[in-house]
This record gives sequence, C-alpha cells and structure tokens, in this order.
Amino acid sequence: MTEHDSSTHRAPARPPVADRAAFEAEVARLRLREKAHTREGDAIAAARRRLPMVEVDATLELTGADGPVTLLDAFEGRRQLIAYYFMWHEGHEAADQCEGCTWVTNQVRELGFLYSRDITYAVFCQGPYEESRRYRDFMGWEMPWYSALPSNDELLTGRQVGSMHIVCYLREGDRVYETYWTTLRGVEVMDYDYALLDLTVYGRQELWEDSPSGWPQTMDAPPEHPMRTNGRPIPQWSRIEEGRSDDLTPGS
Repeated sequence: MTEHDSSTHRAPARPPVADRAAFEAEVARLRLREKAHTREGDAIAAARRRLPMVEVDATLELTGADGPVTLLDAFEGRRQLIAYYFMWHEGHEAADQCEGCTWVTNQVRELGFLYSRDITYAVFCQGPYEESRRYRDFMGWEMPWYSALPSNDELLTGRQVGSMHIVCYLREGDRVYETYWTTLRGVEVMDYDYALLDLTVYGRQELWEDSPSGWPQTMDAPPEHPMRTNGRPIPQWSRIEEGRSDDLTPGS
C-alpha cells in the first residue's frame, strides 16, 4: 500500500471533546461573529438595491425552444429577470461540460417564490441551443433555457464571455435595464450544498480551506475540480445510473 493509499484509509482528525458548558460558550462566541456577518450581508444587499442601472438593448436576440426570441421576451411578462450565464464547451461531451455551472444550476428547482416577487429566472447558455438543451434534458432541469450565443458579446459587455455570470435585469415597459451582476464565487449564492457543508466540522473538504491538520480533504479530484468525481461533474452520476442518455449530438 502506498503512502497515499494509507492516508486515505486513516481515520480523520477530530476536534477536542469538551463538556456542554464549554461547548456552548465557544458556540456563543462564534455566534457573535455569525450575527455580525449576517448584518453585514444585509448592509451589502441594501447598497446593492441603491446601485444605478444601465440600459440594455431589449431586442438582443436569444434562441429558445421555438427559435429566435428577444431579451425582453425572456422576462415572460414579469418585471425582473435573473439570468444565469452557463459556460459551454461546444462540441464536447456531457462529461466535459462545466462542473461549476452544473453544480449551481442543479440547485435551482422551485421558482414559485421568485415568481411571487415578479421575477423570472432563466439560464442563458453560452453555447448552441440544441446541444445545450439536450444537456438540460439529460440533467432533468425544468427552468427556462435559452442560448445567448447570438448576443453573448453585447449581453456581457465589459465582462469575460465564456465565464459564469449571474446578471439581474429590470423591465419598464419595453425597455430593459441591467441592475447587478456577479461572477466566479459570487454564483455561490445559488447553492445550498456549500452553505450546509460550511456548517459541518470538516467543511467543504477542499484543499484551499483553512482547516486544522489532519482534517479530511477530497482526494479523488484535482484541486481545480472539486466538483468532479471519476471524470464527470458530480451531479451527472445519478442521471447516468438512471440510464439517461448524455448524448448531446443534435438530432440523436
């Protein structure tokens, strides 16, 4: 057995054991920091609501299930739109598609609460419609899905086309305005897995985390791909086990 094999089977380190009073005292100290963090998040959200906005061409073209549509159409008549710009590797197999975009998109299931606030949520995939739509079907996602390929450069003016983005829009009649955007770790707002993992003693188990010596870390994926296992984005495996086809070839 190699040194690596031995380490993977070794019991992970664990926190020191304390009595209930000592444990609760430490939790109470940490809770002060958590509440300050929550209040700062509220303050940032308040500042976000006071940002200026910039007008966007409402006629920019997207591709939907029935062909060309406009950015305005994607609002589906609601006042606001949240668009997730899904990274896409054109011509690549499902296993080679973005593990990060797959991870966060897989969290978005129930849209009724957004609708109650007059908000539409949609994916704007940065690849061809038919190829990416087959990926949506393979994953079993039901949210509105468009290809942003006809207007990627205009929609993502000043940003890195091909990267993951969340962009928020406001509609006033037939005019559309962009009110906020974020990228990279900013898209973690869509996720609950990491939020729950962060509550546990071993956290996300990723190499970059500040954890005590001996804490377990994911070893079946390179550090740059903690959302993959055995060569695929992690959420794909349950679909493969169900026998779903991951063939993205249009017309197949």
